[in-house]
Amino acid sequence: MTIYELISKKRDGYELSDDEISFIIDNFTKGILPDYQMSAFLMATFFRGMNDRETMSLTRSMLESGDIVDLTEIPGIKVDKHSTGGVGDKVSIILAPIVAAAGVPVPMISGRGLGHTGGTLDKLESIPGFRVDYSINDYKEKIAKIGVCLIGQTPTLVPADKKMYALRDVTATIQAIPLITGSIMSKKLAEGIDALVLDVKTGKGAFMQAYDKSVELAKKLIAVGEQFGKPTIAYITNMDEPLGNKIGNWLEIEECIDALHGRGPDDLMEITHQLSGTMIYLGGKTDSIEQGVSISKDMVQSGKAYEKFLEIVKEQNGDVSFIESPEKYTKPKFITEIKTDRSGFIQSIDALQVGLTSVSLGAGRLKSDDIIEPETGIILHKKIGDKIAAGEPIFTIHTNKSHITEQAKVRLLKAIRISENAVKKEQLIFEKLDKNSL
Repeated sequence: MTIYELISKKRDGYELSDDEISFIIDNFTKGILPDYQMSAFLMATFFRGMNDRETMSLTRSMLESGDIVDLTEIPGIKVDKHSTGGVGDKVSIILAPIVAAAGVPVPMISGRGLGHTGGTLDKLESIPGFRVDYSINDYKEKIAKIGVCLIGQTPTLVPADKKMYALRDVTATIQAIPLITGSIMSKKLAEGIDALVLDVKTGKGAFMQAYDKSVELAKKLIAVGEQFGKPTIAYITNMDEPLGNKIGNWLEIEECIDALHGRGPDDLMEITHQLSGTMIYLGGKTDSIEQGVSISKDMVQSGKAYEKFLEIVKEQNGDVSFIESPEKYTKPKFITEIKTDRSGFIQSIDALQVGLTSVSLGAGRLKSDDIIEPETGIILHKKIGDKIAAGEPIFTIHTNKSHITEQAKVRLLKAIRISENAVKKEQLIFEKLDKNSL
C-alpha cells in the first residue's frame, strides 16, 4: 500500500477501504505524509466524493487521531449544537446558557471566524478577560461545576482535522461534503457529547448555498452521529439575510445580552428557541421538542438564562461588569449611518456582501493571522419585509478605518434591494431532519 496508489484509486472513482483511509489519516497526522500528497488526496475526494461507509471511516480515523473526552462522570445527557456558519449567527452564545439553565449539560468546543462568517470564540473573546484556551481537565471541571463550558479546539483533540483544514483552506476543497462531515463530526464526537443538534445554513450567506447540498450535508452528519450512537437532529435554516440585527464581535455580544433579557430580534430568537428546545428534548428534560421550546422561552423570561450567562463569563475569567453595563465598552473611532434614497419595502439583503463588508471594517479575518478589532461591525436597522422611507437609516457601520467608510457604504447599498410592493418575510426554518429522514 502506497499513498500514490491510494490517491490514484480515489482519483479514478474507486472506494477506499477502512484500512486505506486510516493509513492516510494516520500518516498525515504523524507528519509522514507530505502536504503535497495530502492536497492531491483532498482534491481527488472533492471531485470523486465518498460513500457513507467511507465518510464514516474518515470521521472515525480523524476522531482517533487524538484524545476523546470522557464526560461519563458528569450526570445527565450531554448535548451540543453545531452551526455550519453564517452572518450574524450568535446563537451558540444565547443557546448555551439557556440549555444549561434548563439542566442539560452543554460541552461546547467552538471555532473562529474565517472569511465572511464570524466565529463564536472571537465573539466571546471580545468580552474583556474571557478565556477560551482551557485544558481538557479544566473544561471537564467547569461543565461539572456550572453545566457548561465554551472553549476552542485543544492541540490534542482531533489534530488530524487541524492539519487537514489548513490544507483544505488553501486548496479550494473546503466545500467537499465528506470532508466537511469528517471535520465537524470528529470534533463533536471528541468533545464528549451524548447527542447533537445541527443548524445547517442555506442561502447566500452560507458556505453551502444550494438547498439540496445543505440537505445532503445534513443527512451525512446525521448518519455519522447515529452510527456512533449519538441521537442527532438537524434543521435547514435560512441564511439569505443576516441573522439578527448586529454583525461584529462585541456588537453581537450586545445583541446576545439583549436576547437573554428577552429583547432579542424575532428571527434570532425563533431559531435560538427551536435549537435550544431540541437540545432540552434530547437532554431528556421533556417528551417533545415543543415542550423543550416552551422551557427555553421560560429560561429567558425568568432571567435564569441571563444569570447562567453571567456565571459562564465569571467562570471563564470574563469581566462581568461589561455584561451588566455594555455601554461602557470602547467605541470605534468612526460610527456612520447609511441612509437610503428610496422608499418601499426591503426585498432582499445579501448576507454574503454584508459579511464581507463587516470583515473589511475590521470585524473579521480573511487570513488566519489577521487581527480582529472587536468593537467594529455593522448594525442593520431593517430586515426583509420591513417598510423603509427615503432618508431613513438602513445600516450603521462601526470602524476604526476612515478610508474604508465610503467603499463600505457603496457595497452595502448594493447589497440591498427595495421593492415598491409589500414583501413577505422569509421563512427561517425550512426543514427538520433526523434518522427517519435518511
